[in-house]
Amino acid sequence: MAHELQYCCLLTLFTCFLPSLADNAQVLMNFKSFLSNADALSNWGNQTIGVCSWTGILCFNQNFHGLRLEHMGLGGTVNVDTLLQLSNLNSFSVINNNFEGPMPEFKKLVNLRAMFLSNNKFSGEIPDDAFEGMRRLKRVFLAENGFTGHIPTSLVKLPKLLDVDIHGNSFDGNIPEFQQRDFRVFNLSYNNLEGPIPESLSGMDPGSFAGNNGLCGKPLSLCTGSPTPPPVSNQHPDSHAEKENTKKRILLAVIIVVVVIVLASLLALLFIRYRRKRAILVKDAQPQNVTPFSSESKSIVVTAESKKSEDGELNFVGNDRVGIDLQELLRASAEVLGSGSFGSTYKAMLLNGPVVVVKRFKHMNNVGKKEFFEHMNRLGRLSHPNLLPLIAFYYGKEEKLLVHDFAENGSLASHLHGRNGGGLNWATRLKVIKGVARGLAYLYTEFPDQALPHGHLKSSNVVLDGSFEARLAEYGLVPVVEKSHAQQFMVAYKSPEASQLERPSEKSDIWCLGILILELLTGKFPANYLRHGKGASEDLAAWVNSIVTEGWSGEVLDKGIPGRGSGEGEMVKLLRIGMGCCEWSLESRWGWKEAVAKIEELKESDRDGDVEGGSDGDLLYSLSTSLDDFSLSHSVS
Repeated sequence: MAHELQYCCLLTLFTCFLPSLADNAQVLMNFKSFLSNADALSNWGNQTIGVCSWTGILCFNQNFHGLRLEHMGLGGTVNVDTLLQLSNLNSFSVINNNFEGPMPEFKKLVNLRAMFLSNNKFSGEIPDDAFEGMRRLKRVFLAENGFTGHIPTSLVKLPKLLDVDIHGNSFDGNIPEFQQRDFRVFNLSYNNLEGPIPESLSGMDPGSFAGNNGLCGKPLSLCTGSPTPPPVSNQHPDSHAEKENTKKRILLAVIIVVVVIVLASLLALLFIRYRRKRAILVKDAQPQNVTPFSSESKSIVVTAESKKSEDGELNFVGNDRVGIDLQELLRASAEVLGSGSFGSTYKAMLLNGPVVVVKRFKHMNNVGKKEFFEHMNRLGRLSHPNLLPLIAFYYGKEEKLLVHDFAENGSLASHLHGRNGGGLNWATRLKVIKGVARGLAYLYTEFPDQALPHGHLKSSNVVLDGSFEARLAEYGLVPVVEKSHAQQFMVAYKSPEASQLERPSEKSDIWCLGILILELLTGKFPANYLRHGKGASEDLAAWVNSIVTEGWSGEVLDKGIPGRGSGEGEMVKLLRIGMGCCEWSLESRWGWKEAVAKIEELKESDRDGDVEGGSDGDLLYSLSTSLDDFSLSHSVS
């Protein structure tokens, strides 16, 4: 009994020193008082719904985590002294608002991990010590403001900096030597920077430096150095001698240029001869009964260096697929289906074989041969009606190829957002989402050791076969994709926990399933999956949540769904499932078993189910009232 009493006393004493959500609520109200045009924060102060349900508040496991006040038209003052009183403020975002003046003194917030100030009207020079002491800061987004002066030295010295985007300002001077090397986001474009690019940044994308006319050096054009001046003499230089020296320098430069041109020509000839021997050129190998390639039909050519690797053949993962030769595949007439962040996708039409899909990957270069073979063989052993089966793979040093079956009816995205968008009726959409759920459930059971069994679940990676059965594509690739590329492009890393805490969870794929459900029902593209979502005012989950919680207005369900009337009640049930999968809190977000079970219960028609209530309006109103405690948010693109 004495021990229990002592424990209770210690627990009470400990909690007394922890700032409560109630304390944070008062601080937030004080912070709001410095803002102008804050109508979007009208529910701040509502104690019945709790601080974590206030607009723009980020919570994790019911603990305050950060502020996300984006696209709200806010102005006034960002009072840093008030923010300093908030417990656990890790992330601060005011993207796309109307804040003006110099950058606030964020260096007081030494525990801040992410700062997003892009698309405002901040201006003036940023002091050199503006980021001093912010040793935990990882993400700095200052793009599309009016900042001037040189890049602050304290920014380049941040020890944990991973993302920096300052494009669209008026920064000038030389680019300082960044101490960081492994950037996920790096963008200095469209400023007034000049001088040579530091060698440590020479491997960056050239687009990171675009719009700075004074920059030179790799990865841009080489800097043109000035000729070395003649030695300074105490006597006045003789003009005739100076002219002679100039002529000699010009002659020497001409000789050097000629030698370089000759060497370049020889290398080019050698390279052409090498390519003729090693590369498979469609023009020379095109069969007579195949239409020559046009601008819409290309060949699948593996680079010469890749073909020189130790595995110059296709590796089949099953015994039931034989007869496809690598050279035959590379010669085949190939239609480009798409080109995404991982590489190009081709529809290859073999002369004496099936139509297949070939995906080229250039971001698996860190994967060793043994590891790649083992993982591909593991994927090849998977067998489920709702997975697009892997037929074969090719391992090269610079790129890899994955060969799959071809799905006759294209991707779900093309049906929802293509030229004939919205043509799928409710029965087909229900069939598709049930297939997606079953395929995802199979992946969860086959990969219990992985946090992301799929990792890249989105509408363009759901393909439809001849009977409109859903087949999941690009699944199970997280272990073999370069980590930095996965974090930047794979949609599971756009979930709240991955975006804010920089690590995915076992429910990150479920977040993607929820987004896919909302996309299927609303017909709207989920803009939060765009890498540079400048045109999007908010993401899909937040938009649906705002309408549902404010009272149904009939704007959520896609009015163009054929056969919608008889199944609207079931569609609302699916909407409820989608929102359950998009819960911000991991504890509140549905698990995969619950989500799949609820999806399986859905019917094509309301008459086949047990929908309660009378009119559609009553049903939809009950949905809105039952979801008042949802606190949906979204990830920063």
